[in-house]
Amino acid sequence: MEPKFRIPLGDWVEVGLDWLTGTFDVVFDAIRSIFVGAYDGLDWLLTAPPFWAIIIIFAAIAWWASGWKLGVGTAISFALIVGVNQWENAMDTLALVTIATVVAVVISVPLGIWAASSDRASSIIRPVLDFMQTMPAMVYLIPALVMFRVGVVPGIIATIIFAMAPGVRFTELGIRGVDKEVVEAGYAFGSSPSRILRQIQLPLARPTIMAGINQVIMLSLSMVVIAGMVGAGGLGGDIVAALNRIDAGLGFEAGIAVVILAIFLDRVTASFGKSSSSGRSKEA
Repeated sequence: MEPKFRIPLGDWVEVGLDWLTGTFDVVFDAIRSIFVGAYDGLDWLLTAPPFWAIIIIFAAIAWWASGWKLGVGTAISFALIVGVNQWENAMDTLALVTIATVVAVVISVPLGIWAASSDRASSIIRPVLDFMQTMPAMVYLIPALVMFRVGVVPGIIATIIFAMAPGVRFTELGIRGVDKEVVEAGYAFGSSPSRILRQIQLPLARPTIMAGINQVIMLSLSMVVIAGMVGAGGLGGDIVAALNRIDAGLGFEAGIAVVILAIFLDRVTASFGKSSSSGRSKEA
């Protein structure tokens, strides 16, 4: 038997969304235009040149970051994407993930620095991050659709919200993990807090921060299918189409392209954190 009294939480949320869309409609349109412009520009850069030119660039980045094995593997893997006719979809997805990751990092790293410098800020931010990470990802699409309409922008917004939490947590963890004696030595030599942050804490915390950025990228890629449900296209669009048609072949082809993108981005970003750590160990 259901209780007679019901808390109208959902009604309050709908009223709040109606007020937001009515009051800040111009702001949401501006944000939508910015994201659409950034996405279209980056997508054009990735799809306008011949596919082999982009593959060479990606292979060179992988070679420079982690050696010839990753470079050769990257070239072969992206050639496979071309072979299954998923190149444009993969580049669409890469553009979406790149924009979402950049925005998430720009927001999360300063928040992590703030949380590391203030216990009060940390106590406020942590429950918010817990909420963001435990809320089902598809729930973020509902307000995003209401505010930004169907297309790539709701997918980007939902991806940013879902993926930014590790960036905040790892940044705070990295800065708090810096040896306090090193920080105290900086203060003893008369350095300002901002200089200590720039020249001591952030460089020493860089491997941990890069690990957080790596997690942001992986979570962004995990949102590909969900973004495809709201018209974002790319590989997520093909996976959704494969689900609707029960097309195992198309689903596998799009899925393997997502895996290749994930491995490439994971290895490249992870190598940056390792290189910075090994560089400091050599100096020591």
